[in-house]
Amino acid sequence: MSDSNNLSESVIFPKGEELPEFLSKYFSGKVWVSMLVGRDNEFNCPIGNVTFEPGCINNWHKHPGGQILLVTGGRGYYQEEGKPARELKPGDIVTIAPDVKHWHGAAHDSWFVHLSVETNANAGPAEWLEPVADEDYSKLK
Repeated sequence: MSDSNNLSESVIFPKGEELPEFLSKYFSGKVWVSMLVGRDNEFNCPIGNVTFEPGCINNWHKHPGGQILLVTGGRGYYQEEGKPARELKPGDIVTIAPDVKHWHGAAHDSWFVHLSVETNANAGPAEWLEPVADEDYSKLK
């Protein structure tokens, strides 16, 4: 059984580069991304391998074209506005309809790795919103 605290046990695709400041400001810690399918092609469906350090989550946000998360390693959470947070483990799939306000990221004690599939990307970029309240995230175990 793999240890979700060990990043090397969660690596399938390249870890990639640490996010630049213009994006990392929407995350509570360090995140790395390796774009597996870029934005500039005929598929209209960018796919990135996203790696969150333990305790790192992103701000609330929306994707105008929707998003799919395919969890490949570690342990994390996903939450839609108005619903309870859902624990995520390798093999979990999250389908997020267009313009649904949500956040996702690592558990306090685990790396978290997922593929981010931006569906209908020509609808526009993500809309970044406020950070998740510390008291809400701190309740998750």
